[in-house]
Amino acid sequence: MNWQLIFDQARNDFIFVFPEAMLVFFGLAILLTDFLLTKAQKSWNAYTALVGVLFSAASLFLIRTPAHDVATAFDGAIVIDPFFIFFGLIFLTAAAAVVLLSIGYMDAVEEQRGEYYALILFATAAMMLLACGNDLAVLFLALETMSISFYVLTGFLVRRRNSNEAALKYMLIGAFSSGVLAYGFSILYGLSGSTNLVKIELHIADRATQFAHADALSFLALATVAAGVFFKVAAVPFHQWAPDVYEGAPTTITAYISVASKAAAFALLLRLFLTVYWPVRLDWIAIFAMAAVLSMTLGTFAALTQTNIKRLLAYSSIAQVGYMLLGLVASVDKDGALNQRGLRATAFYLFAYAFFNLGAFAVVVALQKRGMIGDSIDDLRGLGRGCPVAAVLMLLFLLSLAGVPPTAGFVAKLLIFSALIGTGHPILALVGVAYIVPAVYYYFRVVATMWSGDGTEAHATPVIPAAQQFALGVLAVVTLVAGVFPEQFLRLANYGLQVASLR
Repeated sequence: MNWQLIFDQARNDFIFVFPEAMLVFFGLAILLTDFLLTKAQKSWNAYTALVGVLFSAASLFLIRTPAHDVATAFDGAIVIDPFFIFFGLIFLTAAAAVVLLSIGYMDAVEEQRGEYYALILFATAAMMLLACGNDLAVLFLALETMSISFYVLTGFLVRRRNSNEAALKYMLIGAFSSGVLAYGFSILYGLSGSTNLVKIELHIADRATQFAHADALSFLALATVAAGVFFKVAAVPFHQWAPDVYEGAPTTITAYISVASKAAAFALLLRLFLTVYWPVRLDWIAIFAMAAVLSMTLGTFAALTQTNIKRLLAYSSIAQVGYMLLGLVASVDKDGALNQRGLRATAFYLFAYAFFNLGAFAVVVALQKRGMIGDSIDDLRGLGRGCPVAAVLMLLFLLSLAGVPPTAGFVAKLLIFSALIGTGHPILALVGVAYIVPAVYYYFRVVATMWSGDGTEAHATPVIPAAQQFALGVLAVVTLVAGVFPEQFLRLANYGLQVASLR
């Protein structure tokens, strides 16, 4: 073995993990310098984290590839393609928004410590590795790094009992799901003798030619991997952790988990099921369709009875996952061919969801900063008259979550339904449309609460830091512009998915 050649190749390949390296470097820098800062200077950690995100974004721009171009590194363990660039953009946008929102929020809860921002950067780096990983070992290590960061961040408010309980529950259920996922990965390794996704796909395809569908071992690997990833996206029946974690975690982290964790898990789903499991696509389409309907059903009807805004948004996110899974169902035509419309719809939905779901939590964060509201929906009573700007922004984000025009959420759902009809799934499209009606009810229950009462006693115009104002403004503008002028965002979705590594 020529170690010199190996080290030389590793040095050449390092440029391809530079976006992740920037995040890790700045995370470590925050940990090393945090103890030098006084309590009044702790907010500097947030700006250091934001600079790290910007450096990572610049690195991502430098290594970007044209559509259909693929670069590999570290003996094929890493793949740099537009798919990675697209999801990396989502992760970095979500991280930047959460850091901006945290500047005022973490001061208010007196937990402004460097570890908080370092963990956000580490989790983001892990997500980016999930998007570019082409090896089971890389994917599993990245997924666990992301998960462990989220476990700690969920319980970061150590003085709050519900935060500690949520973190413990998240960790215990997460450990179980990781074991299931590792079991599935071990079967894939046993079937192929390799951890490389391309080589595993060849073996799965060879076995699929011998059977009409996936054989017993291939199907067991498919089912266990799907179960492990469904936990990360909070799809039914692996959703139990979501309401408690959303309620107990710091609201900024709840926002981050609801968006970035889902995007990362869907990136993993796409990598695996459009490469490794593509030969048995008719099997996983049925699994995804069932999980989608169950997620929309439970998420929608459970949200109807919620009185806590964070739990309502938790069940709402479960229902939203159902729509995203429908997009994956629509990615396969009747004849088994890849349908780009379904993939494009899923990609657009993921991108738009990152903005309007973050926006809904951002309004809650801004109001909680000064202790204006708690977690109850009734705390929003009178907000429309006492703080109309916050109420209008919340209305915009809730309209998008419900899928009402002219918002990004409407376009996202319309693309999903169109793709479903085009691929011969009209019943699933009708089910998705039907669940919009109760969704509109529980979202507008929040709107009705905001505009009821005179607002003079409970609310006054809050002093929102400039960082939070900027984040709210960007989230609102993109939510509205993507609904009125979606063409550029659809081109971005096409860029992210029309690549050789995904069929």
